[in-house]
Amino acid sequence: MSILARINNSMAHQSKQGIQTWLILIGLVFVWGSSFILIKKSLLYFSDIEVGLLRITITFLFLLPMAIKRIGKINKKYIFLLTISGIIGSVIPALLFAIAETGIDSSLAGTLNSLTPLFTLIIGISFFKIHTRWFNVLGLLIGLTGALGLIWVSADDQFSVNMIYSSLVVIASICYAINVNLVKTYFHEINSVDITVLTFFFVGIPTFLYVLFFTKIPTALIHDSTVWEGIGYLSILSIVGTGLALIAFNKLIKLSSPIFASSVTYLIPIVAILWGVSDGETFKVSFFVWILLILIGVFLVNAKPYSRLNLSSRILFWKK
Repeated sequence: MSILARINNSMAHQSKQGIQTWLILIGLVFVWGSSFILIKKSLLYFSDIEVGLLRITITFLFLLPMAIKRIGKINKKYIFLLTISGIIGSVIPALLFAIAETGIDSSLAGTLNSLTPLFTLIIGISFFKIHTRWFNVLGLLIGLTGALGLIWVSADDQFSVNMIYSSLVVIASICYAINVNLVKTYFHEINSVDITVLTFFFVGIPTFLYVLFFTKIPTALIHDSTVWEGIGYLSILSIVGTGLALIAFNKLIKLSSPIFASSVTYLIPIVAILWGVSDGETFKVSFFVWILLILIGVFLVNAKPYSRLNLSSRILFWKK
């Protein structure tokens, strides 16, 4: 195969991979943009701690059949890291978001979560030695500006900002940022399905046992039929918004970069606003400005233009 043909094949492969990353990103935006309203609905039937624990438990039960098939094949050296990933990336945020939404609006929780890419960059550079370019950082700052602007104009003096509850969302965002870097750095040999399934297997067993024996949830499910509606909300949140979405997200991390993957949180406020419009809230023309900034920022974060050095190194590699 000629050098030119190899270059064309490589560019075609990168183009296909680029389309796949954007499709996953868009899907996650719609799924996770709807998760905060599902948490809010679930809190009508369960306490904040119960919502967080049930979210992990239902996801664990959904993924359990796949985990049983995979648990014997995993290298034991990954068990500790997968457990840590499950605690930092799933258990702690699930509890923090549920607690936070008892004190702040679900839409505010969703928009505060857009700080995740910023923390991802800071943690990645500080502790994981990730490399990035100036235009990726610029895109990060532009996207952050758009997200903060969207928070500002959508608030319209109606958000009741409680700093204590808001700080819980910030802590959850830091946990997400740490986990994104963990997955990108240490799980090269594990596919995205195995990462998700096994992290929930290791953290799900103790969570399930705690829910079963140390909470009033089993009794409520037996004697109060109304709580099953709450289970319905939580099932959608857990199966679609947690289990399936995390499989897609871990795939996105592997296909792109930690910063681009976490930039999904920049787009979540857009979906939150659309939910509000469908519920009769007013859409402001100024929203378009901030949404455009977010989209430009996400594009720059994922930008990987060819340089002469990169192209030359590829040609030398192919010649070998």
